[in-house]
Amino acid sequence: MRSSWRRHRSNDPAELNITAFMNLMVILVPFLLITAVFSRVAILELNLPSSGEQQAELPESMQLEVIVRADRIEVGERNSGLLTRLPKQSKAHDYAGLTEYLQRVKADFPDKLDASILLEPDVPYDVLVQVMDAVRVFDAERDGDTFKAELFPEISIGDAPVIKRS
Repeated sequence: MRSSWRRHRSNDPAELNITAFMNLMVILVPFLLITAVFSRVAILELNLPSSGEQQAELPESMQLEVIVRADRIEVGERNSGLLTRLPKQSKAHDYAGLTEYLQRVKADFPDKLDASILLEPDVPYDVLVQVMDAVRVFDAERDGDTFKAELFPEISIGDAPVIKRS
């Protein structure tokens, strides 16, 4: 008789208590939906340098480079060399001066859309973002309205050439 009681007990399906899990889902799902509305994702397309074959096919034109160093920003042309040097001002890079200079370059090359930003290894990420903003757009004014005007929106990022220190 005892053995039949054990067999009968082992054949009963076990109940799974999911009340605590359901309570968690009731709170978690609305929270995630509410916070998803407030998070904004900004995507910036970057053009990575292409292979040497494709560059050889392109006609010779200006190749703008913005080199960000720890103590200054240098603007140059890949083939002809340095165009200007913007030293740090009061412990911060001169982003306004960079934008102003690039506006003059854009006036000389209005069809030019691409620029390369080259960074030294220890440059903070925040500096990169601010330089990218200064290279991409600037605040322009027309008829009393302020708007974002385009400078060089197609940006490539790379490593700055190493300076030999003596």
